[in-house]
Amino acid sequence: MQEEIFELIEGKKYARLRELLSDMNPADIAQILEDVEERELPVIFRILPKELAAEVFVEMDSEMQQLLIEAFSDTELREVMDELFMDDTVDIIDEMPATVAKRILAQTDAKTRKMINQLLAYPDDSAGSIMTTEYVDLKKHMTVDMAFDRIRAVGLDTEAIYTCYVIDASRHLLGIVTVKDLLLNQKDCVISNIMDENVIYANTLDDKEEVAGQFEKYDLMALPVVDKENRLVGVVTVDDAIDVIQEEATEDIEKMAAILPSDKTYFRTSVFSTFKARIPWLLLLMISATFTGAIISGFEEKLTVFPALIAFIPMLMDTGGNSGSQSSVTIIRGISLGDIEFSDIFRVLWKETRVAFLCSIVLAGVNFIKLILMDYLLLHTFDAGKQIPEIAVVCLTLFCTVIVAKIIGCSLPILAKKVGFDPAVMASPFITTIVDAISLFIYFNIAIVFLGI
Repeated sequence: MQEEIFELIEGKKYARLRELLSDMNPADIAQILEDVEERELPVIFRILPKELAAEVFVEMDSEMQQLLIEAFSDTELREVMDELFMDDTVDIIDEMPATVAKRILAQTDAKTRKMINQLLAYPDDSAGSIMTTEYVDLKKHMTVDMAFDRIRAVGLDTEAIYTCYVIDASRHLLGIVTVKDLLLNQKDCVISNIMDENVIYANTLDDKEEVAGQFEKYDLMALPVVDKENRLVGVVTVDDAIDVIQEEATEDIEKMAAILPSDKTYFRTSVFSTFKARIPWLLLLMISATFTGAIISGFEEKLTVFPALIAFIPMLMDTGGNSGSQSSVTIIRGISLGDIEFSDIFRVLWKETRVAFLCSIVLAGVNFIKLILMDYLLLHTFDAGKQIPEIAVVCLTLFCTVIVAKIIGCSLPILAKKVGFDPAVMASPFITTIVDAISLFIYFNIAIVFLGI
């Protein structure tokens, strides 16, 4: 179908193109338009039915949206904005340059503009920043029949129509009632008799990642948002929650890979922007790695007495780094899911210490067998009879390094969260750099004690 669409665009057969696009999902249309030449984009967008065009506009990335806005007349811009839900409008304005945002606001009425400015005032990481102010509200004295009349009156401009919110004259949240509840009760049944007063809700300043987590925990389709006085001010819908989860997951992955987070896709990020996102951590990790070099230099003279010890340095550093990374990634994931809090740190340490003990026993044992079978019997790289002390030093170092690495890997993310840092920063590159230095320090000191160097 995509090939046919591009053939229709090239042949300027817009009537057939409109028919074809009208039967497609807005997200699929937006994806196809990403590959359309910039000069063709406004033309194709204009042939879409008005409601479909607005839905496609929401699915586009900010660069394509800006391109279209600049090509729109004021009338076209007003028509598109009128079809958008409030939260989508706010998201678009928030991502646009000041001049473009100013032009969008100029095409809205005073009431809408005031509401947009109120939503933009909320912190970027809060529930208020992702909520919509368009929802179905009911009064507890209404009957089911009256409730359906209310839904018909406001439902067309409401994103979350399945769940209705019962409020009083001061907009205090009293309860919720679903369309299913309304359908299964008599027309003259009063809302107060069927509404659920045990409402799960969020506050406007709650962290949006925690709010998104409520959707997964309670299987919600929408979550009401109230202010400090428990007055209903908006609703977070499941599509916005999914966006937050995706954004946070992407951000965590980038931080765990020692990359500064970006809000653009890979191919829409320029080479220089990608460079700027990666180089700060690379510089920091490179400089911090000088500690590893300093430790080796400090023991360089003593290593000449037992040169065979040098061959095991990469294995010890890699195993320690991998062990610490395993623990850190597991704990970071637990923190992000809300399973692990700072109060759990001793439980985590106790569990990871036991896991580390088991892992270190197996690794040290397998390493001993490998040294005897492969290095001595097969490769003949050393004399097992004369170098048993060195083998013992390597295996003991491996045992200690794995335990220390896992303790560091599990504790640093929890401590980082406690002091206000993102736990994802304490992931593979950072943990590996720390463990590398510690493993060498352990290695050389054990060698000093057991080998007398």
